[in-house]
Amino acid sequence: MEDYNMLIGGQWVAASDGGRFETVNPATGKAWATAPEATAEDIDRAVKAAHAACYEGPWSRMTPTERGRCLRKLGDLLADRSEELGEIETRDSGKMFKETRWQAKYIAEFFHFYAGAADKIGGETLPIDKPDLFVFTNREPLGVVAAVVPWNSQLFLTAVKIGPALAAGNTVVLKVSEQAPAAILAFGRLIAEAGIPDGVVNIVSGHGDPCGKALTSHPLVARISFTGGPVAARHVIMNSASNFAEVSLELGGKSPFIVFDDADLESAVNGSVAGIFGASGQSCVAGSRLIVHEDVADDFIARMKGIAEGIRIGDPMAEETEMGPLCTKGQIETIEREIAGAVAEGATVVCGGQRAEAGEMFFQPTVIDCPSPDLKIVDTELFGPVLCVLRFRTEEEALRLANDTEHGLAAGIFTRDSARALRMSRAVRAGIVWVNTYRAISPVAAFGGVKASGYGRESGFQAVYDYTRPKTVWMNMSDEPVGNPFQMR
Repeated sequence: MEDYNMLIGGQWVAASDGGRFETVNPATGKAWATAPEATAEDIDRAVKAAHAACYEGPWSRMTPTERGRCLRKLGDLLADRSEELGEIETRDSGKMFKETRWQAKYIAEFFHFYAGAADKIGGETLPIDKPDLFVFTNREPLGVVAAVVPWNSQLFLTAVKIGPALAAGNTVVLKVSEQAPAAILAFGRLIAEAGIPDGVVNIVSGHGDPCGKALTSHPLVARISFTGGPVAARHVIMNSASNFAEVSLELGGKSPFIVFDDADLESAVNGSVAGIFGASGQSCVAGSRLIVHEDVADDFIARMKGIAEGIRIGDPMAEETEMGPLCTKGQIETIEREIAGAVAEGATVVCGGQRAEAGEMFFQPTVIDCPSPDLKIVDTELFGPVLCVLRFRTEEEALRLANDTEHGLAAGIFTRDSARALRMSRAVRAGIVWVNTYRAISPVAAFGGVKASGYGRESGFQAVYDYTRPKTVWMNMSDEPVGNPFQMR
């Protein structure tokens, strides 16, 4: 058993009451590591350490360029340790090693991007309507940021939170998921190596109550950046009423994958496979609603079925494996329950629909032909390799089906008609739209949703400004005394 500890104020510590919880390797079903179960007192200590580092420590006196150097070094270290961190993440969450290893290495680019952005944050001079006043703005850090990340894509979601937050001069308390905390706790070892002062980044582990509740309601927290499910998000919003912290939410989705009859079907099928079976469907942007033109639907579904039935399921560490286990038993149970409900409502299981032979936590790649968009499964995020298929006749019908959801994170559109692609990309209510591709990311591009998929954006340069607040400075340039004190200027 590996025993991990939390990073608070530059020190690796256990929970104040000694509490710990086990984390299970989904591929084997066996516990392999433990992490601290943080108490409210531990959270208070972490937030106060971050607050002191923000306002009293060396971080507050470092220039933006110096902060940028720290972020660049952190990115370099992450790239160098990508094999190690990828292996830990795979063992802890069951995600494919070929993906976690690549992702850890590529995520270094996000830290490099924000390293370059650190000294590009500027204010402006205002053309004020008063001749004797000079007015300008500065952008200042918000203060302590509470960052909450789930177990899936955790290194990526950590980078898009702490990267812009640190570039803007904030400090962070990062809560890792209780489902798979090890990779981020291991990543924390790079913080000091990168030259980031003690207390600037603190990493805590534990469950929603008391750990998450104490963090998101703490009076010294100025901003909450949360990625997770809608139930937890509602608690976060209620908790923020205690501290009036700014809040951004990324809550997943049920993304439409729209295929027109003129699409390159080979490309579209490959995109759909990547969108729903990549990462075993455990992606917030999974293209889990296939909306396909009726003239090509049967051909498309047949191709998907052929690929799905040939996917190699097994050890996520093995290079030849294409799909590994799901992370939690709750996911498996939800998927089984929702598939059974869909069949009872008239859906047809084209392929899959059951646990795979590889083990208890493995599920077959599944395609479900749905006769109506009203089926519950069509708009229920399953976080697994389950594709719901709907058919359409016209562009208007495709758009109506795409937008007939409470979610709005991502969408895919496959067509050779560029005018149609532009019309659809404008009309689909989603924060991200991919045209003739899917599941692409970059530090340059903003990421986030609308409707029940949350609000706020991560990644991209604008994210840095979201971690600042403007301060307006008025300077009187006149040598004359201030006039009538009872008259507003």
